[in-house]
Amino acid sequence: MGRKQHRKNNSKNQGGKQTDAASLARSILQFLDAHYGEEFNSKQIIKKLEIRDAITKGGVEPVLSKLVEAGSVSRNPRNYYSSTQDPEFIEGIVDFVNPRFAFIVPLDPEKVDGDILVKEADMKQALDGDKVRVMVYPLKGKTGRVEGKVLEVVERSRDEFVGRVEISPRFAFVVPDFKKMHKDIFVHRGELNGAQHGEKVVVKLTEWREGDKNPTGQVTRVLGKAGEHEVEIHSIMAEFGLPFEYPEEPEKEAEAISEKITAKEIKKRKDFRDVLTFTIDPADAKDFDDAISYRKLENGNHEIGVHIADVTHYVQPKTALEKEAYNRATSVYLVDRTIPMLPERLSNGLCSLRPHEDKLTFACVFEVDDEANVKKHWIGRTVIHSDRRYAYEDAQENIDTQSGDYFEELTLLNVMAKKIRQRRFKHGAVNFETVEVKFKLDEKGTPLGLMIKERKDIHKLIEEFMLLANKYVAEFIFNKNKGKDTFVYRTHDSPDMERLDTFSGFAKRFGHEFEIADEKTISKALNKLMEDIQGKPEQNVLEQLAIRSMAKAKYTTEPKGHFGLAFAHYSHFTSPIRRYPDMMVHRLLELYLENGKSPDAEAWEQKCVHSSEREKRAADAERASIKYKQVEFMSLAEDKDYEGIVAGVTEWGVFVEITETKCEGMIRVQDMDDDYYDFDQKNMRLIGSKTKKMITLGDKVKVRVVNTDIDRRTIDLEFADNDKKKPRARVIR
Repeated sequence: MGRKQHRKNNSKNQGGKQTDAASLARSILQFLDAHYGEEFNSKQIIKKLEIRDAITKGGVEPVLSKLVEAGSVSRNPRNYYSSTQDPEFIEGIVDFVNPRFAFIVPLDPEKVDGDILVKEADMKQALDGDKVRVMVYPLKGKTGRVEGKVLEVVERSRDEFVGRVEISPRFAFVVPDFKKMHKDIFVHRGELNGAQHGEKVVVKLTEWREGDKNPTGQVTRVLGKAGEHEVEIHSIMAEFGLPFEYPEEPEKEAEAISEKITAKEIKKRKDFRDVLTFTIDPADAKDFDDAISYRKLENGNHEIGVHIADVTHYVQPKTALEKEAYNRATSVYLVDRTIPMLPERLSNGLCSLRPHEDKLTFACVFEVDDEANVKKHWIGRTVIHSDRRYAYEDAQENIDTQSGDYFEELTLLNVMAKKIRQRRFKHGAVNFETVEVKFKLDEKGTPLGLMIKERKDIHKLIEEFMLLANKYVAEFIFNKNKGKDTFVYRTHDSPDMERLDTFSGFAKRFGHEFEIADEKTISKALNKLMEDIQGKPEQNVLEQLAIRSMAKAKYTTEPKGHFGLAFAHYSHFTSPIRRYPDMMVHRLLELYLENGKSPDAEAWEQKCVHSSEREKRAADAERASIKYKQVEFMSLAEDKDYEGIVAGVTEWGVFVEITETKCEGMIRVQDMDDDYYDFDQKNMRLIGSKTKKMITLGDKVKVRVVNTDIDRRTIDLEFADNDKKKPRARVIR
């Protein structure tokens, strides 16, 4: 009987009553497979398997002999045994769930069935996000999951962490803020860089010897006293590897660029300086990278131009400016500041489409009829002179009151945008109107208030014309050579039906129907649900759950479609001041408009992957800064009961989103002392053993804040109907 057949028989035995010999054989095989390349004698195997009863001990030798006969185990002349099964070696990325175990997400999902579970003892000092080589055990573990052990850390995802210093007389540790870093970092007293006990610091890993429980590091930057606004924001920047300042060389290059636009340069472009043009942006914006031009044509149609800052005219390849823009890949918007992709000289000056100044642009110009049908379009370089800089609020007021500068043109564009939008949804686009939170901060960064950003017609107007330009640019390049030319697309795969089924169950628990017969009905069902939940307490929760059930949009050279927008081809062309992929698109557009040859796709694909990774980093940092302010805001808020909605249920706690502030906190099961609660995973609920009280996803509840922890960015809650009201703990600094 061969090795595979032996394992197959063991698996069958597990289904019924397994014999002691079969169970012992399975345990021995698992142990030897887990220690591939090592040899053990029978006594060592007994000790390692912690076999204590005499009968089982006596059975080890006979079982080993049978395994040798079957070819499942090898025996050397000294009677040492080892695994004969060649394990599978797989590369993957570590997702460290908790201090006890991690999952390895395979880089090639087809090589293994699902993620690989690895116990902490088998992690070989790998940390969250690291790229590792894993040995996969041939048999599934007790959990029914594929298990394995890390053989090698191929690449560290990071070697710097932010945390709080704890100093004792003989040594010091940094306790990391990062929730998925489960080890404190040892720091010699001489490597503290002047840090004082309790301060926030950046610590760099310098050594982690085999057998050491904790890594060793040195403090590279002292951020300051924990809890202070500037210190906490700098902590978030350091945690996500965001730059603190712009390097000197690209700054010098930016300062050296001339502001003068030559007559020679203007001759190369279509001149729109005499055409009505304006920008519409947030009131506090300084980088205006898109403008709209409008004029009525003699044939009765309308010309609408989408003009985008011509960043690549100023940022040339192989310069320090280009290198830094690529490295950053995106601007990052934290609660109190912008970390720009480009230096201020470019982002707020040369490239910004400020009013009453000639500016160089790249444009997509449309001729549309009264029903907003595109009759013609043109793509190329332009020069513009913006007549007006609108804040969103000002432009919306002009439309609402039918007065003010260019209100007629704004109104007409709004009507056009609504028609284009209506057709887009009819064609299958998904209408996600996500809730955005904004804080009012004082001069010290303390949150004075919290408001929900409102999306009005004017926001949708700008969005619709930007989407139109992005779509036509992508289709222009794709159609030019049937998709064979290298280009940077923004793609979004169709959602996984299994994940949507799970989401459907969530929606039902909130009292909403979400029925999908097949892939063709997904967008219609989603749009109906999004419409139904508008303005309801569960809106934000369900929107976030829906987004999580979708595939992630990404940059790629593969000319696939965009499910969420229902576009066959889509790209990012309209924000080159803040997104590197838009600069890539501008460069490729210029190349093809001048009949250049398609470049090698692989190099551009690598840039796409880098840009997608940087985009995720920026989004994570932005969320962390919002969460920090939410925690601080709730720590300072009035001590009162809040209405909330159960946004998540786990075996260790209930997540509640506070309706008034959109802040999420957790009620820990261990603190719910009115009963003992069992977790019903299938139905996502907790059930009281005595009272049979149920706490289910979607329940409307009343809660109060009992604790806030800025370091971990957590809010601890309790149910407001708890008879034993606890004194509220203030924010942990």
